[in-house]
Amino acid sequence: MVKQWIIGDAKQELSATRRILERLPEEHMSWKPHEKSMTLGGLATHLINILNWQIAILQYPEFDLASVPLRREALQRPNDVLEEFDANVVKLEQLLAECDEAALGEEWTLRSSDHIILRQPRVTALRTFGISHMIHHRAQLGVYLRLLDIPVPGFYGPSADEAGS
Repeated sequence: MVKQWIIGDAKQELSATRRILERLPEEHMSWKPHEKSMTLGGLATHLINILNWQIAILQYPEFDLASVPLRREALQRPNDVLEEFDANVVKLEQLLAECDEAALGEEWTLRSSDHIILRQPRVTALRTFGISHMIHHRAQLGVYLRLLDIPVPGFYGPSADEAGS
């Protein structure tokens, strides 16, 4: 039952994330709303990184932030973002299909060197560190698009841009 729940949840949120990534404007990939903010391309690339982390949650018993490169170059072309996103969705869906309920219940650890940040069942980590984290940054991307006057897709019903259509 847990496996079917997480597969359905992941599928819905990955589909919604792809819909917003489809709206990335190539001419604004280096734009950012504030000096402390990521660029549009950087935020889109971060969504791909989070998808990679979801894959890692299913492949490994732990994830060490100290061994992850600090900064990945932001992708500058929307097609590159979509291509990498789609390839990683296929990997994640395959791993979800192959895993069993027992594997989803196994302990998974997020650490930074010797410091344990969290230790929880793999399915909980996938939902919080993976899917919820992706939803958070997807919402940020929606704000970026709104500020650039690019229509924002609805995720759980129509958006203000889709109302009445």
